[in-house]
Amino acid sequence: MQLLGVDIGGSGIKGAIVDTQTGELVTERLRIKTPSPATPEAVAQTLKELYTQIGYQGPVACGFPARVMKGVVQTAANIDKSWINTEVEKLFSETLGQQVFVANDADVAGFAEMAVGAGRDYQKGQVIFLTIGTGIGSAIFLDGALYPNSELGHVIFKGDSAERYCSDSAREKNDLKWSEWGKRFNEYLCHIDFLLKPDLFILGGGASKKFEKYKDALTVDTKVIPAQTLNFAGIIGAAMYGESCLKQLEFK
Repeated sequence: MQLLGVDIGGSGIKGAIVDTQTGELVTERLRIKTPSPATPEAVAQTLKELYTQIGYQGPVACGFPARVMKGVVQTAANIDKSWINTEVEKLFSETLGQQVFVANDADVAGFAEMAVGAGRDYQKGQVIFLTIGTGIGSAIFLDGALYPNSELGHVIFKGDSAERYCSDSAREKNDLKWSEWGKRFNEYLCHIDFLLKPDLFILGGGASKKFEKYKDALTVDTKVIPAQTLNFAGIIGAAMYGESCLKQLEFK
């Protein structure tokens, strides 16, 4: 199946048509700057612009930076507060005139990584995928199946939300060298390891591209590897998520 996958981020809205069987992008990735303020209506119109420019007709799936349950936005840690309780799937579907499926961005990125990235050889046991960027997103998989809408970046750590201590934005804010930041992130991984004891951590997001610069600081017992799908994870995973939603509708 070929389906338009969209990664909605704080700075950019990115999309491409994806072959959901291989994870390959069928078209070039298109990026449009996220509107400011990023209100629901403004983002919906930007999504429509991307949809039109790509020249695609059909259902769409989006990764979104919040907890999304039954098509409704539940949290707004790193997005405009006006999103809370917004029926995002309904809004996007009405704006595009097409069926739009929406899920948490870390969940769909993890979906891609488990299917065609670093996690494809780890379909047994528990895998925790973490996206490291402005915040810390998480996706938990057990025997290849996703447990959706986890928020491991918001566990209380060092007296505050963990992402305030060891996200990539925290590294930049505190002007930390990668090795210094790696020690912080290792503390966090050890905490999550104690709580959930996974078989594998996969690190995605912007910081995963610098893995070689801090990997020696990671002494957590559980194996840690960098993601492979990198900047395309959100797009690929969104398309794959959309395909799974369409298949579920077929069986109803």
